[in-house]
Amino acid sequence: MSELSQETQEVLLSAGWKAGRRVDTSEWRTRLANDGFIIHEAAERFLSEFGGLSVPHGGNGISRAREAFEFDPLLALGEDDRFSEWGELVGKVIAPIGELAQGRYFLGIDEDGTIYLVADWLAQFGVGANGVESLALGVAPEVLYNSYP
Repeated sequence: MSELSQETQEVLLSAGWKAGRRVDTSEWRTRLANDGFIIHEAAERFLSEFGGLSVPHGGNGISRAREAFEFDPLLALGEDDRFSEWGELVGKVIAPIGELAQGRYFLGIDEDGTIYLVADWLAQFGVGANGVESLALGVAPEVLYNSYP
């Protein structure tokens, strides 16, 4: 994602990311599919670039505190019903990509590249690089639904 800010790139670089990074997603795809998840092309692209990264930082952000996040979709195993129910409400397939705040929330991505906070409420961080920027820089997500369906 070449449109990432310098500050976001530095956060991701410290976690092991580099421009052009590609990781094998086949094990994630297989295990998630066996658990009932649909892994679409946007999730595949995202995980091939960012999968396996863990950002342990905290501190002040732009409109919320910066919280630790990890891009490991297997952290959502067993939660396929939650992802599919929220997906039905927004009319998208939301695939898991990791977690936020050391497991307090899950992170997902839809087929258009929008990154979501998935919990007993649903919010979106933004599309593609904008979503990654929001996570890395501490931008509050836009709340879509305040309670679980």
